[in-house]
Amino acid sequence: MASLSIRNLDETTKKRLRVRAAENGRSMEEEARAILRSTLTADSDPSESFGAAIRRIVEPVGGVELEPLPREPVREPPDFSSEEFSS
Repeated sequence: MASLSIRNLDETTKKRLRVRAAENGRSMEEEARAILRSTLTADSDPSESFGAAIRRIVEPVGGVELEPLPREPVREPPDFSSEEFSS
């Protein structure tokens, strides 16, 4: 079985892991394994597009209505033909 060391873990994260482990009746090490296991084996559909994934998450809470952005005329492209821009 593989071994993993986690260095430079800030105290807040370590404390939260300790509390979560205690709430679940596990050691910190077992709690970290459980978190990794559940996160990495979560059901996900790799063929689902990013937009479809966002829609799936947002739709149950009613979605989001955004005001359309105002349309503006297309600006003229910059003119780089002057000597200032030549090499």
